[in-house]
Amino acid sequence: MAVPPRPPADLEAPHAPVPRHRPGRCRVIAGRVCLVTGSSRGIGAGIARLFAARGARVAVHGRDTDAASRVRDEIIAAGGQAIAVTGDITSAAALDEMRAQIERELGPVDILVANAGGNPVPPMPVDEMSEEVWRTTVDMNLTATFLTLRCFLPGMKARRSGSIITISSAAARRPHARSPIAYACAKAGIELLTQDVAMQLGAFGIRANCIAPETILTERSSRQIPQEMQARMASEHPIARLGTVDDVAHAALYLASAEAGWITGIVLDVAGGAVMPR
Repeated sequence: MAVPPRPPADLEAPHAPVPRHRPGRCRVIAGRVCLVTGSSRGIGAGIARLFAARGARVAVHGRDTDAASRVRDEIIAAGGQAIAVTGDITSAAALDEMRAQIERELGPVDILVANAGGNPVPPMPVDEMSEEVWRTTVDMNLTATFLTLRCFLPGMKARRSGSIITISSAAARRPHARSPIAYACAKAGIELLTQDVAMQLGAFGIRANCIAPETILTERSSRQIPQEMQARMASEHPIARLGTVDDVAHAALYLASAEAGWITGIVLDVAGGAVMPR
């Protein structure tokens, strides 16, 4: 029986309660200023909530002002520190404005999580894909990540410190007959971009790492993927379940922290073992 095609790996994140600060709780990034792009929902929102719960001062970013403000308000209500920022991250000018706002309200960015991206179309054969679809997909993923890093790297270089985390996808880690090709290629480009940044800027005290999630069960994907298909997809993983937003957020927390101080240039598969060679 044919296996149904996989949906894109890193969809929206489920809404989870914001962890409250508790005395004695490990706060490995306490006091750090962190920007998480695309954090008004999805995986990005989960990362923003966890980072704030661990003491970071977080800039929640999204194109939807109301959605970004809701995540900000949740963080503040749980005892964290956060602001909401909006801006088109495919625009260098908009990124400069956003950086200036963050620096005014929180301070220079210490931790940058370049999470924003997405796949605007279902998988299709290469010969049926329009140039517009290709360019749009590459721009909203690879170009947006490049522009975001370019905007914040000069400040990190000047301070000789910084941690960068980019987000790829399991779709970039292996070929598949039903691959979302433009999305997968853009995410593969993000992986190499991250490693090149790690090579170029390690001497400035800047680390750059990438996370590649497999299918993450989120509010939206939980609705979109039938239960029977979820069970089948889970059975294909050595760890026989689908991923959660917390799986990705905790991986990001580790990579952002001083505990990962000698780790740079890696692509961390948060995939339940699905992409390892067999």
